[in-house]
Amino acid sequence: MNSRILIIDDETAICVSLSFALEDNYDVITTSNPQEGIEIIEQDNIDLVLLDLKLGIYSGLDMLQEIKKKDSSVTVIMMTAYSSIETSIEAIKQGAYYYIEKPIIIEELQLLISKALEYKGLSSRVETLTEELEQRIGYKNFIGKSKAMYRVFSLIDRIKDIDSNVLIMGESGSGKELVVRNIHNSGKRKNGPLEVVNCAAIPEALLESELFGYEKGAFTGATQRKQGKWVSANGGTLFLDEVSEMPFALQAKLLRVLQEREITPLGSNTKISLDVRIISATNKKLEKMVSEGTFRDDLYFRLNVIPLIVPPLRERKEDLPLLIDYFLQKYCLEMNRNNKHFSKDAYRLLLDYNYPGNVRELENIIEYAVALSKGDYILDNDLPTYIMVQKEDFSTSVTNEEEDGIYIPVGISMKEIEKKMIAATLDYYGWNRQNTAHALQISERGLRNKIKQYEIEE
Repeated sequence: MNSRILIIDDETAICVSLSFALEDNYDVITTSNPQEGIEIIEQDNIDLVLLDLKLGIYSGLDMLQEIKKKDSSVTVIMMTAYSSIETSIEAIKQGAYYYIEKPIIIEELQLLISKALEYKGLSSRVETLTEELEQRIGYKNFIGKSKAMYRVFSLIDRIKDIDSNVLIMGESGSGKELVVRNIHNSGKRKNGPLEVVNCAAIPEALLESELFGYEKGAFTGATQRKQGKWVSANGGTLFLDEVSEMPFALQAKLLRVLQEREITPLGSNTKISLDVRIISATNKKLEKMVSEGTFRDDLYFRLNVIPLIVPPLRERKEDLPLLIDYFLQKYCLEMNRNNKHFSKDAYRLLLDYNYPGNVRELENIIEYAVALSKGDYILDNDLPTYIMVQKEDFSTSVTNEEEDGIYIPVGISMKEIEKKMIAATLDYYGWNRQNTAHALQISERGLRNKIKQYEIEE
């Protein structure tokens, strides 16, 4: 079926000549009446419009806006006199594909139309593939069709346009930050900033100044004024990642900000009003920390207005085939490798593995396999060795030193036992600190401190 082209020009002779030149390859409709042109676009399936920049008392730019309002998928090429080139460039900024100067050279016009329709076809294909991908993988840039993930998607839809505080809970690597970005980018605050503060990664002494900012001279080393994350996030969202690692003293100041919705930078007497949505995340059980006295109960209830739990990968293994396929294609493309495939044995190993590091660990495994595999197929021995071993549970393997365990003689101190356990767990996970911290049920910051305290070397 030929593409349909509409020519809108107030000079009838131009409409006739262009129609004659194009009718062998396209279905051509012409009109010298701009209002009739709009009606044709509303009633017919028009692929491309050749639009004159000057239409008597009508402006071609105004017509362009009307066309895009009626059907944004219609491709528009402006026809213009040489003296109107600057206006034509403005038309491109407003959505026209390109412009062609009068008097029109038919060969140039046919080439331009061909490229414009090709571009339109590619754009349409991209939109179709995007829609198919979203339907296939679940929600926005989330990958998953399991019931557990659909519950997450449903909650995101319900909370994205409200300002209530959200507490996201889930294991490391499960996708908590991705949830935050989906809430922010699909909600009413999407045009505002999204500021991220990792409470575990910033030293305790610097975390307060990172959040609140400071004035020049507020403390030793404050050589210039610094705007804090609270102010940077104004009108948008502030994401407090690993909020469980926030020092106890700073928790009281955070609570005060949540109550009063204003801050005072360090070294300043000026209060700044805030319009910020707070989303927090943790991989720890804050209820337990509250009962132990390491996290304020009043702050916990402030943050946990809407709880959202991101399931670990082992609880949504029906999503594994989608995730494996996505990461495989991603890294084949990034590394400029031929489209690789997993052998049957390698694929089975990936499906059976328990993924203590969740989706992030799966991504790392596939990146490793794509980088090191040689042929078109990724074999089982192309996977990391710990995947091939398929340990069911690290806790069951520490009973025997020959199975990556430790030997504990009678009379050894608790500190020495702790040091041996941390060192053995680090070795087991190949010094992957995230996985080690998860297995030992401590924070990554806590693990780093223990490694330094006990002088454990790789």
